[in-house]
Amino acid sequence: MREAVTEPRLRAFMRAIAAETREPGRVYIAGGASAVLRGWRASTIDVDITIVPENDRILRAIPEVKERLQVNVELASPADFVPPLPGWEERSAFISREGSISFHHFDFYTQALSKLERAHHKDLLDVDSMVRDGLVDPNRLRALFEEVVPSLYRYPAIDPPTLRAAVERLALR
Repeated sequence: MREAVTEPRLRAFMRAIAAETREPGRVYIAGGASAVLRGWRASTIDVDITIVPENDRILRAIPEVKERLQVNVELASPADFVPPLPGWEERSAFISREGSISFHHFDFYTQALSKLERAHHKDLLDVDSMVRDGLVDPNRLRALFEEVVPSLYRYPAIDPPTLRAAVERLALR
């Protein structure tokens, strides 16, 4: 069993995968890893990342880095579960640059939508933290959500009325 991912272990992971390439790119971090970097949680069970553009050297290095650092890594993003909200790349907050790789939080609006859809207790606490820290404006989230409603059919696990209700509840607080 791998160890919990704390901020120092997460930053060591970032340095290790960046050391594997000289090609420029971005790595988007999401979920519990974003929460750890923002100080909302002390640890998480895995690191969710998306690599843009896809980078074979990093992908091939991940198994060895996972074993060496004893961290779980998932190639996943909120956009695997909900439609990415318009302008997500521009809103993806910069974390740091390691070598030729820029690390960013995956857009907090899209993360919030994904967490509202999943509705786990920790996810809802993360959404509260996003709002409290000024990273997500609930009314802006509602407007962005409306823009992607026509594409919800591409995500069969989503129940659109339930997700709409969650977004509305957040906006009405």
